[in-house]
Amino acid sequence: MKTVVITGSSRGLGFEMAKCFRRYGWNVMLNGVNEERLEAAVKALKNIKGNGSVSGFRASVSSADELYALADSAKKQFGTVDIWINNAGINQPMKALWELSCDEIDALIDTDLRGAVFGSRIAVRLMSKQPQGGFVYNTEGYGSNDAMMLGFNMYGTSKRAVTHFTAALAKELEERHSKVRAGRLSPGIMMTDFLTGAMGGEQKITLPEKTRKFYNIMADNPGVVAEFLVKSMIRNKKNNAHIQWLTTRKIAARFMTAGFKKRDLFDDQIKE
Repeated sequence: MKTVVITGSSRGLGFEMAKCFRRYGWNVMLNGVNEERLEAAVKALKNIKGNGSVSGFRASVSSADELYALADSAKKQFGTVDIWINNAGINQPMKALWELSCDEIDALIDTDLRGAVFGSRIAVRLMSKQPQGGFVYNTEGYGSNDAMMLGFNMYGTSKRAVTHFTAALAKELEERHSKVRAGRLSPGIMMTDFLTGAMGGEQKITLPEKTRKFYNIMADNPGVVAEFLVKSMIRNKKNNAHIQWLTTRKIAARFMTAGFKKRDLFDDQIKE
């Protein structure tokens, strides 16, 4: 039975991907920093019918030691890890660079960039000892394609770095003839509390009307996106894969039909 480890999976996209893997019969290791929320996620996931086992491990992705402990726990419980997804991330407050505190900048880089770097290093070392190798996926975000917007400087900078880092890691693995593969997940924009909560939800984000309109055109249900990503990961055999939900063609179609398909996803979220 195959096993997946997903960082930042006690809610949002991470949890939706965990639900998909669970339904497909995989062992799932959940991860988060909030113990109470993590326990609730494990309980909810176990209530979904599946043949695999479910476990949770509290660890901060900004700590290499805690990530090592996460990997060790997964190995002891499940024997091997077939897919490791560095998904944990935090959004930044809608502020310009000079308005952010040094602590906020540190937290954004530690979680959104260093978390992917540490997690990838640890996953590769773990999977390199496995006969079948394994797959490491890093989650992209706003800025990965060089997009820029006020209030997304440090988040976008971190995600752009993740894109370069993952492609470079895939090249390293190829040149070393490793059985481990690395790839990128590009989920686009999803209607979760990530959009309205900064620094892991500790700060409320008041979105400008222009940004809200953009999100209403581009955002998707995280469950739909997760299903696409998980199916693609399970099928993928290639190194340096780029699994992209919101393609250029989809973006063009969304803008072309925006005038006919009015959506208020924020209002829908409140009603839910």
